[in-house]
Amino acid sequence: MKNSFVELKLDELIAKRDELRKKYFDLRFQLVVGHVENPLEKRNLRRHIARVETRITEHRNAGEVASAKGAATSPAPRGRKAKAVKPEAATTVASAKAATTVARGAK
Repeated sequence: MKNSFVELKLDELIAKRDELRKKYFDLRFQLVVGHVENPLEKRNLRRHIARVETRITEHRNAGEVASAKGAATSPAPRGRKAKAVKPEAATTVASAKAATTVARGAK
């Protein structure tokens, strides 16, 4: 079953993911009630969902790469932006100690 998702198209993968999520939901409900023949099925379903998610991501990234090859410029980078450091927060230990000493009225 590991390689059975390789030849599926994006629409089929999305449908398969929805189906697996529904099965997983039903199985979780049955586990609480206590009517499950194979408790390891929960782990197997989770792994299958992860495999399908990976294939969906690969399909979507392949589409971005194909469209980027035709474009003159590269697409904007994805992900989180770096947080800006405030100048007040960027003090060193030495300057913090000096400020504390001055505030206390050093001798």
